[in-house]
Amino acid sequence: MTLHKGASDIDRQSTVHHPVNPFYGEADPVSGLTTSPPRHTLPDGPISPHTAYQFVHDELMLDGNSRLNLATFVTTWMEPQAGVLMAECRDKNMIDKDEYPRTAELEKRCVAMLADLWHAPDPSATVGCSTTGSSEACMLAGMALKRRWMRRNQDRYPGTARPNLVMGANVQVCWEKFCTFWEVEARQVPMEGDRFHLDAETAVELCDENTIGVVAILGSTFDGSYEPVADICAALDELQERKGWDIPVHVDGASGAMIAPFLDPDLEWDFRLPRVASINTSGHKYGLVFPGVGWALWRDQEALPEELVFRVNYLGGDMPTFALNFSRPGAQVAAQYYTFLRLGRAGYSAVQQATRDVARSMAGRIDALGDFRLLTRGDELPVFAFTTADDVKSFDVFDVSRRMKERGWLVPAYIFPPNREDLSVLRVVCRNGFSHDLADMFLADLEQLLHELREQPGPLRRPESVATAFHH
Repeated sequence: MTLHKGASDIDRQSTVHHPVNPFYGEADPVSGLTTSPPRHTLPDGPISPHTAYQFVHDELMLDGNSRLNLATFVTTWMEPQAGVLMAECRDKNMIDKDEYPRTAELEKRCVAMLADLWHAPDPSATVGCSTTGSSEACMLAGMALKRRWMRRNQDRYPGTARPNLVMGANVQVCWEKFCTFWEVEARQVPMEGDRFHLDAETAVELCDENTIGVVAILGSTFDGSYEPVADICAALDELQERKGWDIPVHVDGASGAMIAPFLDPDLEWDFRLPRVASINTSGHKYGLVFPGVGWALWRDQEALPEELVFRVNYLGGDMPTFALNFSRPGAQVAAQYYTFLRLGRAGYSAVQQATRDVARSMAGRIDALGDFRLLTRGDELPVFAFTTADDVKSFDVFDVSRRMKERGWLVPAYIFPPNREDLSVLRVVCRNGFSHDLADMFLADLEQLLHELREQPGPLRRPESVATAFHH
């Protein structure tokens, strides 16, 4: 979570208790609320629920409209029935499986469904759990990779060997956090030319006897492209034949693991590849559930060392748990099971295909404008990235992002990581609920703004720190 400091001196000096219009709250002259409550300290006493709601509601009105947020991968629309289910389960503690056995059963069924979807050799032997999101799931997968490596290298670790993890520079920041928190060397492959993610050759070059695993991303957040999981596994097979190093692969399928099974069924990236030890996904991304829920699955019990699983005597029963978080609501797990039940394979295929169709259509229309150059076209994840054309000198991607935000559209503009810091792009994420009609409105606003941007004498050159950039 983001770290926050307490109120600054400026915050404290600027705090003013403004008069409250009696119609703002309940028009009750004896309620005693004549000025607004403080912002950075607890009020002296309670206020009516209606007034408290109105204060918070009005402040949140200044947030962006999530449906128009083309930066986030997170689900922003669900059916009303799913919302009712979530409301009914929000008071259930997911971790208390003895008190809420049916919620635990739904979690178990979701794991079994994902094991089947991802072609586990024996779904009944697949081990998995829900998490608060892919970040926690990645941490758990990384811990399992490190512990398996430690078992094999007890004679050298922690004495002389330092574990490392190989990944592309395009990984989500959770992998950098994992390496920092668990003292693992992060070996990141930089981007080169038109290669914007990890490939088999560069991955193998960074591996050695201390590599705990290779992370392959099924759906890069930078441009929506899939990394070649099968090629990476094949290269590691050949490396094992030459060097004897048995290096497992974890597939970070935060987004793509809920796209590829339905739209790219012949693509081999999952447990069909024997070297894939674990997979994670975000239920709250293309799993089509409100945040936050993720899933982590291991091929079998051997892939998840038993010593990492805690058995806790909690609220009356023995409970095995593997998690960084403990108490959390069961609402998202219930919503995930609802969505699996509601859509099935055919429904997911239809929803994801519609989303990809919108992304590909938008990419083609933006390409036709002539002001931009596409990096990807939305034909893997329903995500595409583009930059300004080489002959465009009057504006840059940060100008486009800023001006589109004035019309309510949140379109991230950001600089690529090493060795392509020279490349600044815009990225559009299409999700369920972003329709062709909304795409038409987006394109109409973009075309209208381009008439103004083309007349600029040059880009505004706003510093990245104050531009509408998106941090991965």
